[in-house]
Amino acid sequence: MPRGRVLADLAGAWLAPEERELLLHPQVGGVILFSRNFESAAQLAGLVSVIHELRFPPLLVAVDHEGGRVQRFRDGFTRIPPMRALGREWERDEELALTASRACGYVLASELRACGVDLSFAPVLDLDHGPSGVIGDRAFHRQPDAVAALAAALTRGMRDGGMAACAKHFPGHGYVAADSHVDTPVDPRPLAEIEREDIVPFRRLAAAGLEAIMPAHVVYPAVDSAPAGFSRIWLDYLRKRIGFAGLIFSDDLSMQGARAYGGVIERGMAAIEAGCDMLLLCNAPDDLRALVEGMEKARCTPVDAGRIKALNRPAPAASLQSLAALGVYRSFLDAVKRIA
Repeated sequence: MPRGRVLADLAGAWLAPEERELLLHPQVGGVILFSRNFESAAQLAGLVSVIHELRFPPLLVAVDHEGGRVQRFRDGFTRIPPMRALGREWERDEELALTASRACGYVLASELRACGVDLSFAPVLDLDHGPSGVIGDRAFHRQPDAVAALAAALTRGMRDGGMAACAKHFPGHGYVAADSHVDTPVDPRPLAEIEREDIVPFRRLAAAGLEAIMPAHVVYPAVDSAPAGFSRIWLDYLRKRIGFAGLIFSDDLSMQGARAYGGVIERGMAAIEAGCDMLLLCNAPDDLRALVEGMEKARCTPVDAGRIKALNRPAPAASLQSLAALGVYRSFLDAVKRIA
């Protein structure tokens, strides 16, 4: 059964019968996990295995696991520092910062892959302009060149660890103070300024083969009245001006920044029509079933299917214990602990 367009979430640490049924729907393409789905590394590996065995090709299993305050799995996993720590290291020694960033990417990815998780929504490419509390220390740095270099090193480490990368939040969430989870932020800057600063890391990582991008639920009125994730203008810019060929995930359709588009089906169709390939919906179980059942006219195209397939990676280590026996892992782990 080909993967569908919707990433679903789950209520707890194991699949309920009604969730198993939902994940077999043709419009479901994957699952996003949260801390509520985690009890231990062994339990996580078991849950992911059950999800993968439901259908073929297996559903994509993803998580927000950036490091710092956005790290869903902790017990048994290495604490990845917030990306700002890497930016501070950049101020002292650029080469050491790049080495540490690659190490963070490798450890983050290899530990998740050892439990079967396919994708982390990382790295954050937003610039640390200062006002944004929701971004804050999730950002590497204020300067676009530093963000691009550090993020490129992190994604290189993620690939070494067996995982594709998904950069966010295009074209940049760091300038606005409002949080798109509870508001609709508006960035008033002219396009030339956004291009000169915030878009630089996205452009550079796209040129280096970045596999996926998530747009922001932020309005940039100098370009379009719609938030970037619902804007054909912005997503055409991403495809045609930047040349990005990977997968575009919507940000969470339950967030306040998405609610101007009506009901959940209208939100989903608006995101697809703008150019998103896959839809994320979290913490809204009734809406999730409605979205899945209401997206029959938005089946994945062969191009979409190819972009989703590109997120797959070779089989991971059998367990965190076997990963710990690898010299390359131990070396990168030491580098992470030094920066943390």
